[in-house]
Amino acid sequence: MRRILISVSLLLAGFAAHAGAMPEYKLVIHNHIFQPAELKVPAGVKFKLVVENRDATPEEFESTEFNREKIVMPNRSIQIYVGPLSAGRYKFFGDFHQDTAQGTLVVE
Repeated sequence: MRRILISVSLLLAGFAAHAGAMPEYKLVIHNHIFQPAELKVPAGVKFKLVVENRDATPEEFESTEFNREKIVMPNRSIQIYVGPLSAGRYKFFGDFHQDTAQGTLVVE
């Protein structure tokens, strides 16, 4: 029984170590503009995108090209899991301010 518990513990520790290795990238919304407007991320890798809204109004982060949509309340952050994506350029935008809140993921 002890051997089974040790094996399970090692297996869970391996999963935790792997989960902690997920790359994280940050976008900031300020004055209804994404900063940076172009974000480079690796191809073939799942990653976490943290979107921080520094504006006094909500924004909806959206991408039809990598199928994500989530509201970011004022002075709050959200986490979005993306990928893995193939190499290319993927547009995203702020649905509430489409004229200014535009950006691109550059997947290399």
